[in-house]
Amino acid sequence: MEIERKYLVTEIPKEVLGLPGETIEQAYLCTRPVLRVRRRGDSYVFTCKGPGLLAREEYELPLDAQSYELLRGKAEGTPIRKVRRCIPLGELQIELDVFEAPFAPLVVAEVEFQTREQAMAFQPPAWFGREVTFDSAYSNASLSQAGAPPLCK
Repeated sequence: MEIERKYLVTEIPKEVLGLPGETIEQAYLCTRPVLRVRRRGDSYVFTCKGPGLLAREEYELPLDAQSYELLRGKAEGTPIRKVRRCIPLGELQIELDVFEAPFAPLVVAEVEFQTREQAMAFQPPAWFGREVTFDSAYSNASLSQAGAPPLCK
């Protein structure tokens, strides 16, 4: 089960910009249900996600590079490339995603939780902007099909 909240970020704190980032590339074979392939460094994963915005089932299976490339070639929509920085926040971790073109200047902060109660009690840092957890236009699957929503451009 994946339980997460998402926020737009308009100004990244300077201390965060100095943290190392990792490039992630992902493409969607289908968006209902969500079937995704992802490359993160030398790691390749096939993911199936169930319906939902705050919480949903998620299953991951490892892929090799050849399988990833084959499946990526069958993807619908625009592949997503982003640089992710992981930022400790007490017992939690912020995953800050800075999207590359054509989704730039979109920046999204995600925080994952163990329970729905923990997620709903979360108080975001002051530098987080508008919450978009419940706005499906900001799901990566939707972004790949429709592009970045006009309000974030």
